[in-house]
Amino acid sequence: MITMHPTRRVPGRLQTIAFALAALIAVVDQAAKAAARAQLDAPINLTPFLALRLGFNPGVTFGLFAGSGAVGGWALSAVASLIIGALLAWIWRTRSAVTAAAAGLIAGGAIGNLVDRLRFGAVTDFIDLHWGAAHWPTFNLADAAIVCGVALLLLTVRGSDSRAASSTLGRAAR
Repeated sequence: MITMHPTRRVPGRLQTIAFALAALIAVVDQAAKAAARAQLDAPINLTPFLALRLGFNPGVTFGLFAGSGAVGGWALSAVASLIIGALLAWIWRTRSAVTAAAAGLIAGGAIGNLVDRLRFGAVTDFIDLHWGAAHWPTFNLADAAIVCGVALLLLTVRGSDSRAASSTLGRAAR
């Protein structure tokens, strides 16, 4: 009797780079947050529109669900873990370098914020963009990586839609 074993897929160069990018983002984010927690006793104005100001966000984007308590924090952590798992699976399956890089940025940022949530019950924020008295919500490097990853995905989708539309129009004109 012949027994068939499923073949194990070994990560290719693309996946290895994307996983390394995610790990790098998470490590650099954690290092920057540790430095902020250790050094930022008072805000530091770097430019007229950029300051380093220590803050903690127990919720998610813009402080949503901040008052949800311990159960809410664990629920947010569980959801973040599921999203990270889905992103890592996406990296594993994709053949697109841009998609892998985007998912790596998002996963790395999500891992960095999840580590904070599990260790401290809140995400450490320290980058304060402002114009005069108008302040954008304080954020961190993980948040910036997530935004860059999402923007990269949106640009990819927009680019693929326009290429598909132009090829369809080209065929129709022939």
